[in-house]
Amino acid sequence: MAALYENLTHQYLKSNGVTLHTVVAGPEDGPPVILLHGFPEFWYGWRRQIPYLAERGFRVIAPDQRGYNLSDKPKAISAYRISELARDVVGLLDTLGYERVYLVGHDWGAAVAWWVATLFPDRLHKLAILNVPYPTLAAKAYQAGDWRQILKSWYIFFFQIPRLPETLLGFNHARGLEQAMSRSGKSTTFTPEELAAYRQAWSQPGALTAMINWYRAAGRSATQPKHGELVSRAPVRITTPTLMLWGEQDIALEKSLAQQSIDLCDNGRLVFFPDATHWVQHDETAEVNRLIGEFLAGE
Repeated sequence: MAALYENLTHQYLKSNGVTLHTVVAGPEDGPPVILLHGFPEFWYGWRRQIPYLAERGFRVIAPDQRGYNLSDKPKAISAYRISELARDVVGLLDTLGYERVYLVGHDWGAAVAWWVATLFPDRLHKLAILNVPYPTLAAKAYQAGDWRQILKSWYIFFFQIPRLPETLLGFNHARGLEQAMSRSGKSTTFTPEELAAYRQAWSQPGALTAMINWYRAAGRSATQPKHGELVSRAPVRITTPTLMLWGEQDIALEKSLAQQSIDLCDNGRLVFFPDATHWVQHDETAEVNRLIGEFLAGE
């Protein structure tokens, strides 16, 4: 891990009205790839991918998304609507002077990446998605009364309660959130040292509420038609070439949603990892790195 930290630069970049703490690695003239983390990670969730891609000539850009770690944390729940999160990504492109980039996302970062590909396909070369379906598919599953998926996603409904979730998860230096994260993976997915790094990020003032506000904003969008962001009124097609990687031992998401998602892509490939959990990039690092690297570098 020492080599990782020796070759990183930390920047605070303006984007879409907020400042995003961003880690950058790799040659300045390399093809740009943005890595979007999910809940409850931060840029550090890509610690095993950043050096791999940088060593292969990519300019790697890994922001703390809004609400996380050292990035800005707007107070309003509406500030975490998925359209705003997608505009944060486009704002980074504009700030850094890139017309188009490669985009990789995991968990909530994957949801944002899907939305960038939906709203701003002209800003992307390729898209890689890890363990999250296209956002409207999950919303439709809840609205259709898919009890198998609803039961798996019980925490999303718990997160709609004001103040209580962050109070419970943050108790005793966020031990509750640490345990929830650990239990959703394998015994080898996260080391004690890595979990300590996550707890430090969660301890940033306002971070837990801001992180959970992503779910609150999504809940309002899904249930209130006036927001309309997660209500699909027409078939969606993803025209950006897409690679989707999915750990089958995900305790929160049905495997069937992966196939439904890749079916929305004009040029898509889906790879399952039978033994991996939701944290596929940690559980199957070598193969995930190889697949992403070959996909981004290929024609």
